[in-house]
Amino acid sequence: MKDRAALYVVKDAEERGLIKPGGTVVEGTAGNTGIGLAHVCRSKGYQLVIYMPNTQSQAKVDLLRLLGAEVYPVPPVAFENPENYNWQAKRHAERLENAVWTNQFDNIANRRAHVETTGPEIWYQTNGKLDAFTCATGTGGTLAGVTRYLKDASGGKVKSFLADPPGSVLHSYITSGGKLKERTGSSITEGIGQGRVTDNLKPEIDLVDGALHISDEKSIEMVYRCLDEEGLYLGASSCLNVVAAKEVAEKLGPGHTVVTVLCDGAYRYADRLFSRKWLMDKNLLRAIPPHLERYIVLP
Repeated sequence: MKDRAALYVVKDAEERGLIKPGGTVVEGTAGNTGIGLAHVCRSKGYQLVIYMPNTQSQAKVDLLRLLGAEVYPVPPVAFENPENYNWQAKRHAERLENAVWTNQFDNIANRRAHVETTGPEIWYQTNGKLDAFTCATGTGGTLAGVTRYLKDASGGKVKSFLADPPGSVLHSYITSGGKLKERTGSSITEGIGQGRVTDNLKPEIDLVDGALHISDEKSIEMVYRCLDEEGLYLGASSCLNVVAAKEVAEKLGPGHTVVTVLCDGAYRYADRLFSRKWLMDKNLLRAIPPHLERYIVLP
């Protein structure tokens, strides 16, 4: 998913003349868009600078550096704070010659990537026979772009549901008709959930039919279930999407087709997700069904 957005925001910068050969791309990211950008920048000959919250997995930081990125992990603070990782990335780009801040959260080239690629792929692969789409959002690009395409292609028949982790305001915002922005708790998931409505999400938010709040307990249980029952080695964000798809399917009833996206693998988070100590520290050990505890292989 994030590779698509990464390619489109860089192509957008090129098309608008914001970067020239040999230039530098700067972005604030929880990691996965940064990894996509690292691949794109390597292939196009750009330097890459990444600012990211220092709460993200070390595996992401290591991979970004392996791919040639200059990485600055910084303390996580609210978007409104000038020390937020996004604003630090913007200032860094402004200090350089021939550099661009690609601004994935509010650059609508992100959303366009999914209008032009992900949405059509889903429609084609299901032969247009789907009833609902659901996923979590960080930048909002995937949900907004896919929702726009599927609504247009189906004449408004396909439903769209936002899946939200603890600590995000979007479930409250959508279920209250845009009147509330309650933000409580935090989540083990990385790169999803949001404290505001981004420019990528804003044009399509009225097309979203509902929202589901997915607890960390449900997400972590699904990590283990997908591994055991399906042989899928998924990260917590993907498994939050699976939980949401299951709940939408239960809501719609038998005979309906619900689509989601599996956007991250567990290999970047294995030292956490399968660690007994980490699960205990997060009060999530009890969420793992006893017959699946055999997958907790790390101390």
